[in-house]
Amino acid sequence: MGECLSSLTVKELKQVENRLERGISRIRSKKHEALLAEIEFCQKREAELENENSILRAKIAEVERLQQLNMMPSETLDFVNPFVPRDHLLAENMLQNCSEFANNSEKKLFHPRQLRTSSGEKWNLKLLP
Repeated sequence: MGECLSSLTVKELKQVENRLERGISRIRSKKHEALLAEIEFCQKREAELENENSILRAKIAEVERLQQLNMMPSETLDFVNPFVPRDHLLAENMLQNCSEFANNSEKKLFHPRQLRTSSGEKWNLKLLP
């Protein structure tokens, strides 16, 4: 490239130089557009990931809270979190195998409960006295 430039006049060399500069300018413009598009895509992806991260953090916090509730005795359940409305706690089965319970001399209670989150998910809590 550039071997046959020696036979060109100064005017012709200037024209070649101008065409090269315009070509480089177009290339830089396309490169700039591509970089801007990639930056915009990365910013949108970052926002999506931040949103997903906050959702996952909320789920983790909810699971940890439910695990703490599950470890507490059933008598203290009503006093643990006054911010959870009572209508979110639904009794699934108050007793398992009623006939076995009536015949059981120890008469241990099993209280499975179900918690509905604000997003509608169900979490089973097994509270033992």
